[in-house]
Amino acid sequence: MTKARLLRLSVVLVSIFMILLIIVYWDNVGTAHFYLHTSFSRPHSPGAIAAGEDWETLPDVDEFLAKLLSSSLKQNSSIPRKTEQLLVQGSNKPVVSNLEENVRGYDWSTHKDRNSLDQEKLQVERQRTLREFCANSSFTFPTKERSFDDIPNYELNHLIVDDRHGVIYCYVPKVACTNWKRVMIVLSESLLDQGVPYRNPLDIPREHVHNTSTHLTFNKFWRRYGKFSRHLMKIKLKKYTKFLFVRDPFVRLISAFRSKFELENEDFYRRFAIPMLKLYSNHTNLPTSVSEAFGAGLKVSFSDFIQYLLDPRTEKMAPFNEHWRQVYRLCHPCQIDYDFIGKLETLDEDAAYLLQLLKVDRLLRFPPSYRNRTASSWEDNWFAKIPLAWRQQLYKLYEADFVLFGYPKPENLLKD
Repeated sequence: MTKARLLRLSVVLVSIFMILLIIVYWDNVGTAHFYLHTSFSRPHSPGAIAAGEDWETLPDVDEFLAKLLSSSLKQNSSIPRKTEQLLVQGSNKPVVSNLEENVRGYDWSTHKDRNSLDQEKLQVERQRTLREFCANSSFTFPTKERSFDDIPNYELNHLIVDDRHGVIYCYVPKVACTNWKRVMIVLSESLLDQGVPYRNPLDIPREHVHNTSTHLTFNKFWRRYGKFSRHLMKIKLKKYTKFLFVRDPFVRLISAFRSKFELENEDFYRRFAIPMLKLYSNHTNLPTSVSEAFGAGLKVSFSDFIQYLLDPRTEKMAPFNEHWRQVYRLCHPCQIDYDFIGKLETLDEDAAYLLQLLKVDRLLRFPPSYRNRTASSWEDNWFAKIPLAWRQQLYKLYEADFVLFGYPKPENLLKD
C-alpha cells in the first residue's frame, strides 16, 4: 500500500515538474504574448490538414498543450498592454540605399482613383478556388496529397510567426515580401533600434529584413520546442491568422530574372549565372566577379534562365531557389488553411484590408509599392524569343500556382 502511494506521489511530482518546465521554456520564447487580436472566425475547410481538425479532437498532447496555453493566457490577461500607438507616418520618402530599390524606386501616390474592391467577396472567391482544386482528385501536382506532418521542417522556413498578434505569414519572394517582412518585424517587435522596437517599416534596413535570425519561423520550432514542435505548429495554425501574397507565376519569373541577373548581384552570379553561361551559352573562362562579367558584356539571357528552369539536372542538383520556387512548394496551400490570400496585382487594396482585419491599421501602414513594377503586359515581349515548346513546358512546371490562385492560363503564350 505504501509503495502504491509513493508511486502515485512520484507521478504527481514528475507531472508538476514537467508542467513547470514547459511553462518556463515556453515563456522564454515569448508565448506569454500570445494575443489573439484577429477578427477571423470563419469555419475552416474539411480538407485542410493542419487547421481543419476540431479543437476537441486534437491528440492528447495537443490538448494538453492547448489547455496549458489557455491557462497562460488567463494569467497574462491581467498584465496591462501598451497603449495603442497611432499610425507612425515617418518621413515622406524612404532612405534608399539598396541598388535594386534605387533602380525601381517607390510609388508614393495615393491611388485614390482606383475602384474600391469588395474585399470580403474577393477573399471568399479566392479561398473557394483554392479549396476546390485542393480537393479535386483529378488535378494533381507533386506533394499535393501529403499531410502536414509529412512536410520536412526545412520546407517550413517561409512561415513567419508573430506571437504578439497571433499572425502567421508565408512569404513568397518577388511578391512584396521585403515589405511584408518589415511589417512582421514591427508587429512582433523582433528587432530593436537603439533599444527601441521599430515602428515604421521603412526604417528597417533591408539587410536586417532578410536576416534569418530576425524572424521566428516554423523550421526553428524543433530547436526551441523539441518533440512538441509539430503539436505547437498545429495549435498555432488553428488559432492564428494565416496569410500569403501571390502573383502571376510567369510575371514573378520575369521579376526574379530582372532583379537577380540584370542587376549586379555577386552571390547569384557565382551560384547561378556562371553555370548557366557555361551550360547554355557555351562560355568558358568566365570572370570571377559580376562587375568584370558585366563590363565584358557577359550576362545571362532570359532564354538561358528558362533553359535552366526546364533542365531536369537543375532539381537533381538542388531544389529551386526560393525566388523561382513554386508557391505551392513554399507555402503548402493544400495542407495549410490560409485565412487571407492577397495578390500583388491588388496589393494596395489587399494590404489595407488585411491590416484592418488584423486590427493593426492604427499601428502602421503598409509601405508604398514600387513604381515600374514588372507587369503582366510585359509577358508577350519577354517570351517572344522563347520557343513554344519551352513555354508549354514552363506552364506545366508552374501550372499548380496558376490554377490554385486563380490566374488564367496564358493561352496567347501557349499557342502558335
